[in-house]
Amino acid sequence: MPSDLLESMLKVLEVRETSKLLAHEQTISKNVKRLKQGMLNIGHLVDPVIVDGKSGTVLDGNHRLKVLAVIECPLVACQVVDYESPSITLGTWLPVFQEDIKSVLKEVVFEKVSFSEGKKAINDLKSPYMFHDKKENSCYLLNPGSYKLFEMIEEQNFINSLLAEAKVTYIPDIEAESYVEHGYAVLHRRSYTKKEIVHAAKEHKPFPPKSTRHLIPGRIIRLNMKLGWLHQ
Repeated sequence: MPSDLLESMLKVLEVRETSKLLAHEQTISKNVKRLKQGMLNIGHLVDPVIVDGKSGTVLDGNHRLKVLAVIECPLVACQVVDYESPSITLGTWLPVFQEDIKSVLKEVVFEKVSFSEGKKAINDLKSPYMFHDKKENSCYLLNPGSYKLFEMIEEQNFINSLLAEAKVTYIPDIEAESYVEHGYAVLHRRSYTKKEIVHAAKEHKPFPPKSTRHLIPGRIIRLNMKLGWLHQ
């Protein structure tokens, strides 16, 4: 490895206490279990957890952080970034599936709107999700109302629990139109702000899984930090 590259990596790598870091997203139990088995089998933390240097909010690696907490590993290797930097951008992941949405979400109220009205409503916390129906060429708000941030999180959790019966996958928000064109049910939701993400982490009220999609330049991969070192 070139010395200048190594030097630049060392400038952003830190070892921090696992208990001091703040998760901003909930984890998925089966993913935690699978990751735990893999980490213990190879004995390494493969990729560092990416952390906002100022607040300690984990931007990428919430599942890795959870595994380290479960195995009582006191330290974690972190790539520390400046979350306020405009080079770090935010999006979200959208749930998509091919079943009939109204048969899957029988307990949910649907309100017909235009696409522009629907986008404004979800951005203004007036609905947790908007469904874009290609067949009818129309959009529907799901359980419309007036929500505060953490009320919105609870409502998304409720709808996500109903989606557990469907074969749901998640796509980047920038691919939504393509999936709609191919006949998928796509649920749009607002992207959270950096300020909201840090606030939720500090309040220990993490967002549902796959709520945020961070685009972070210069990610360090394959660090392969030995778990034994992090236990010392």
